[in-house]
Amino acid sequence: MTPRAPDWTAAFLEARAAEAGAAANTLAAYARDLADFADWLDRRGLALGTAAERDVETYLAALDARGLATATRARRLSAIRQLFAFAAREGLRADDPAARIRGPGRAQRLPATLTEAEVEALLQAARGLGRGARDRLRNTCLMEVLYATGMRVSELVSLPVAAARGDPEMLLVRGKGGKERMVPLSPPARAALREWLEARERAEDAARAEGRPASAWLFPSRSDAGHLTRHRFYLLIKELAVAAGVSPARVTPHVLRHAFATHLLANGADLRAIQTMLGHADVSTTEIYTHVLDERLRALVETHHPLATAARRKPDPATGD
Repeated sequence: MTPRAPDWTAAFLEARAAEAGAAANTLAAYARDLADFADWLDRRGLALGTAAERDVETYLAALDARGLATATRARRLSAIRQLFAFAAREGLRADDPAARIRGPGRAQRLPATLTEAEVEALLQAARGLGRGARDRLRNTCLMEVLYATGMRVSELVSLPVAAARGDPEMLLVRGKGGKERMVPLSPPARAALREWLEARERAEDAARAEGRPASAWLFPSRSDAGHLTRHRFYLLIKELAVAAGVSPARVTPHVLRHAFATHLLANGADLRAIQTMLGHADVSTTEIYTHVLDERLRALVETHHPLATAARRKPDPATGD
């Protein structure tokens, strides 16, 4: 049965989930954005089936007038474009009123990162932070594996223990949309993983002796999910930053993911390999790290190159200073 115009959003979201394997968070964001657009149309006596190009443009102008950020407006337009493209493909509309609309320009914001020395300080801090030896081994494993693989924090905390048994050189990770990829482990990460598994197994054996079921997760906890939560790891990494003498404002799990990519690229890794390890669908997403390196190299030259330092020392002929 062909869905009616009010049901387009539901049909579109079902298609995105089935065809593109969109993650639940992505689908929820689409739903919110499209609901706002549909409500705006409804208040003006319009509908998805009759909205024209000028209506979409007027909606975007209204978002700007409401003070919404450029990124938010660009995301809304992206959702609207995809919905109307879906409607055109499915024969729900004969035209696509959003096809020619250009979105608001988005300034390219370089990702925050950390130096190799700062990451090393965080790794060292993990070895000494915790209420006991087991906590310290877990914290060390979390940080070493995160920095060695560049995983998203949700991927890290939800790793099944089965993926880590047998002293693997690589881990199988389930990423966005259920897509799987292999990520290599560094020697320090493998060592930290072995030590954590040994401690974890001892704790699991004690739990089983008391009649409690074994956990399926590499980093089990008492949370509803059964594993360490993203929020708890976020707080942990802030504690590690304080212990390491690094500003907590600069340290998040995602910043460590950026550091992983930036440091690999700086040491000669291939951009396509980094794309695969990060789980980026498009290499253009990964290319942002080349800009990070460009900025660092430029700052390095300006700070240390003899000609640059000589230029800074040269007196101003107008003032003599």
